Amino acid sequence: MEKQNIINYGKHVINEEKKTLELLANSLNNDFYEMVSILNTCEGKIVLTGIGKSGLVCKKIVATLSSTGSPSFFLHPAEAIHGDVGSVDKKDIVIAISSSGETEELLTIIPTLKLLAKTIIGITNRKDSNLAKHVDHIFILPFVNEACHLNLAPSCSSTATLALGDAIALTLSKIRGFKYEDFAVLHPGGLIGKKLTLKIKDLMHTGNEIPHVKYYDSMDKVILEMSSKRLGCTGVFNENNGLLGIVTDGDLRRAIEKHKNIMLLKAEDVMGREPKLINEAERALNGLIIMERYSITNLFVKNDNHEITGIIHLHDILKSGLKI
Repeated sequence: MEKQNIINYGKHVINEEKKTLELLANSLNNDFYEMVSILNTCEGKIVLTGIGKSGLVCKKIVATLSSTGSPSFFLHPAEAIHGDVGSVDKKDIVIAISSSGETEELLTIIPTLKLLAKTIIGITNRKDSNLAKHVDHIFILPFVNEACHLNLAPSCSSTATLALGDAIALTLSKIRGFKYEDFAVLHPGGLIGKKLTLKIKDLMHTGNEIPHVKYYDSMDKVILEMSSKRLGCTGVFNENNGLLGIVTDGDLRRAIEKHKNIMLLKAEDVMGREPKLINEAERALNGLIIMERYSITNLFVKNDNHEITGIIHLHDILKSGLKI
């Protein structure tokens, strides 16, 4: 195939799957509502079972369900008939997936699952299939041709099933009021975990590391404080340690351009009077978002009593691996 033909065929495959998703979205009706309502009553685990490509899709759906507040596990039909079916109990709801509805290994374990599980839901493309006839509830996927030039390799059908699984899992998550905090508990590692769990107080500079001058201090003291603390700024405070403003490297440059001798000035003459603050309990990601929005590199940190408890620099957050 020529270069452009290869590109065009790739586009064809994606466009066919796009059409499938639109067809699926338009087909959702009361059957979807009933399926989700049944699953929402599950007091145990949601068990996904299928074989081949359907089995692979089941594993992805299990991962999404489990990570969004609906405990779930995958049961391989071939392993189920050799004892693994014992993992299922009366509190569990089973979702059996087969595009044709005639998968032999899956049909073999349905009678046993009916004895063990609370309910069995079937997902298939064929309403007249044996799977549809022998489960408690059925959801029929819209019939589609595969994107494959032979109309054989599962592509559009598996994409539809995967998308339906996402719709089920995320709808359940919304119904159950799954929150940021819940997601964080289930994702303690990696970038997702950091975004949700890492707090400003975990990264901020505190105590003597906070650059600090009084409003009446001379510029030589301001410059010394900025240089020694190496954060590119200093806070300007009153006698009660209330933050009045901030002096940054940029403030110094502008003062030099404006005044003949900045050493005759005081901290209050140079400071910016509306420093950006963030609560120490906020997520570190929120600090990064604020810095990006206002093109700044430092945020002073306060507690719930509006007392300054620290300062955080852009590099402190970036070093943690966080990014927007």
